[in-house]
Amino acid sequence: MKLSDMDIAIIVLYLLGVVALGSSFRRRQRDVRDYFLGRRDLPWWAITGSIVATETSTLTFIGVPALAFATNLTFIQLVLGYLVGRLIVVLLLIPPYFRGELLTAYQLLRRRFGLATERSASALFLVTRTLADGVRLFATALVLVVMTNLNEFEAIVIIAVATVVYCYLGGMRAIIWTDVTQLLIYLVGAVVAAIILVNDIPGGWAEVVRLGQEHGKWQWVDWRFDLARTYTFWSGLVGGAFFTTATHGTDQLMVQRYLCARSRRQATLALLSSGVVIAIQFLLFLTIGVMLFAYYKHFPPPQPFDQPDRVFPHFLVTALPPGIRGLVIAGVFAAAMSTLSSSLNSLSASSVEDFYRPLKAGEPEAHYLRVAQSVTIFWALVELIVAWLARRVPSVLEAGLAIAGFTNGSMLGLFLLGVLTRGIGQTAGLIGMAIGLGVMLMVARTSIAWPWYVLVGSVVTFVAGIAARRIERGGH
Repeated sequence: MKLSDMDIAIIVLYLLGVVALGSSFRRRQRDVRDYFLGRRDLPWWAITGSIVATETSTLTFIGVPALAFATNLTFIQLVLGYLVGRLIVVLLLIPPYFRGELLTAYQLLRRRFGLATERSASALFLVTRTLADGVRLFATALVLVVMTNLNEFEAIVIIAVATVVYCYLGGMRAIIWTDVTQLLIYLVGAVVAAIILVNDIPGGWAEVVRLGQEHGKWQWVDWRFDLARTYTFWSGLVGGAFFTTATHGTDQLMVQRYLCARSRRQATLALLSSGVVIAIQFLLFLTIGVMLFAYYKHFPPPQPFDQPDRVFPHFLVTALPPGIRGLVIAGVFAAAMSTLSSSLNSLSASSVEDFYRPLKAGEPEAHYLRVAQSVTIFWALVELIVAWLARRVPSVLEAGLAIAGFTNGSMLGLFLLGVLTRGIGQTAGLIGMAIGLGVMLMVARTSIAWPWYVLVGSVVTFVAGIAARRIERGGH
């Protein structure tokens, strides 16, 4: 596709603007509390925007419309679980995070179990987050290759370099405010694409409704209880609740945002309000998928789509006018950079606070800040390498989900052992986590759908930890 001068100008302006905005916070970086938590002085509504932007990657921007195009709206059932999971996090995990001064989620495990547990959980996070977000970076590059004249390597490098500049200079304060900006950009891009779709479909919205009803696109509830089906009411409510409790309650990527809030109350408000925004956002993306179905019923492509994920990029490339196309491509960049920036800062926080500082205590705060900035660049290079190696992965979407599914359940089970029990010690907790990971390797080979993974992993870890308590008692 040949981009117009206007498209190129909009994309370049977006990239320069985001880097400039993030870099403007450079002078406020005095220590790691500034760099990782924005001195805990960020408003709840900005944290809300950052949470939503962080959990919305390019895979969401492209993949959710593809689901509605190929099937129906049953993906929205997961949102029920997402809301329940947020309530669980508010009740069980946010309170202990605000007792004392924590910079990472895993320092809570050090308080409860010991340093070995903190480092084990943090190491698991570092590996999982690096692999998963490296795959997401490559997936974004694939979308940009379709929509621009870039090749895969160029797309990966442009996203990574632009992101790491403002992460390095501005820290978490820069990340959150750029997240808010990026959220607005990609949502505006999606809304503009939806408006153009409705206007281009003969009969407009009434035709979208008619074709959607005729082909079952508006179905949003599936009451069947089948562990092999991905999107049902039960997998959405129960599986989605456990999934969100893990991702939003134990993952440094999200927990770090709550710790940026001015108070526990503001952190709670940010998390709960983000659930409402996510529900509206998913409904928008799914509706766009139904609109795309109606559009291509009237204007079939020269060749049928071999994958639903190609539908939205194809429309953006072929149907949008110059200027609007540049805006939407900037939205794709925004969805990618918001996730990558959060990943880099959270990886740096865990590396410095869970590993480096305990080994090299007593240094001036300026020293830890320099280390944090250097580690940010290191993780950017690692994720760039992972993204390049991901070219050999058959399905980047399935790879991303599989990586998260293996570890989130065990991590949640370990945290639940920490906050719900008193007699479980470090050895039992680590044994439980190891058994949970082992069981998940076997579950991944079955036909069980991914929304159930966290439930299985957390329950196994929790039960195994309680059972392993006898081993600790036998050692005394």
